[in-house]
Amino acid sequence: MNDRLIRKFTAPRALRLLMIALLAMLLTVLAACGAGSDNAANGNAGQSANGPANEKNDGQAANSGEEQQADDAEIAQTTYPLTLTDATGKEVTIEKSPAKIVSITPSETEILFAIGAGSVVAGVDDNSNYPAETAELPKVGGFKMNVESVAGLNPDLVIANASMNGQVVEELRALNIVVFASQPKTIDETIAHVEEVGVITNKQAEAKAVADKMRADKQAVVDVVKGAEPKSVYLEFSPGWTVGSGEFLDEIVTLAGGKNVAASQPGWFEIDPEAILKANPQVILYPEIDGDTSIPDAINSRPGWDQIDAVKNKQVFTVPNDPLVRVGPRLTDGLRDVAKAIHPDLFN
Repeated sequence: MNDRLIRKFTAPRALRLLMIALLAMLLTVLAACGAGSDNAANGNAGQSANGPANEKNDGQAANSGEEQQADDAEIAQTTYPLTLTDATGKEVTIEKSPAKIVSITPSETEILFAIGAGSVVAGVDDNSNYPAETAELPKVGGFKMNVESVAGLNPDLVIANASMNGQVVEELRALNIVVFASQPKTIDETIAHVEEVGVITNKQAEAKAVADKMRADKQAVVDVVKGAEPKSVYLEFSPGWTVGSGEFLDEIVTLAGGKNVAASQPGWFEIDPEAILKANPQVILYPEIDGDTSIPDAINSRPGWDQIDAVKNKQVFTVPNDPLVRVGPRLTDGLRDVAKAIHPDLFN
């Protein structure tokens, strides 16, 4: 159309060039005005019915978001040497991207594999049983860690839990082995630690994806139980032992729509059976551990516990052990399991 219009002009060359420029500007303005009018005409319908105009804009926004995520993933690279302060208060310097990591706690093992760093895991503790690939890895001991076995793998990094592996951490550091220890106390701290391990291993984009899913899963449970009347809950994670305030299991009970009857005391502690009997919980929970019946046997043998509401009303439930007790990527699965046990009617 531009060529036909331009051929109508017979003025001298300079004038023709000027007219061409003006014509181009005019066409641009008219096109913009036309688009604006179309959008204005369709705006109300699009907003109320999510019409084609909005679908196009939404698609463009989504594409823009995807492009931004791709850009973020491309630039999210760790710079080494990397210095971080761990849960023991020690500044830990990691000189280069770790090529041989030994994980000495199951939650750290799960994090490493979840973020795509499984290929650099050189060894794990005896209790690391997830994912299936861990079965093929060298084992370095369980609750009684074999420090020599860890050192014999020549790791450039050991990842540990400050509370579970405290003494071993110091023994390994005495051998000049680099150790990074964590100690998450909440779901949010666990999620932040997933991203932290992503930085350590230069898997930041992958770690962010895992963390984002955990945040979404947590919020989904919170939304389901929102508005439900909280139920009093007793959680026995080991025979005769429960958890009080300040620990992630206490938070899980609360987020799942429960009230922990042991929350008046902090930390992990051995129970007073009479105190639990007096608290009279509506729900009793315990982890299922490979068919081990020691916890339910203890519950059923305690004098007077048959009069607890949870026992009388058959509200004593098991929940899968590992997702519940490991501060790793499956912790929000544990949250959902607990919420379903406390409020089964909300999850049908």
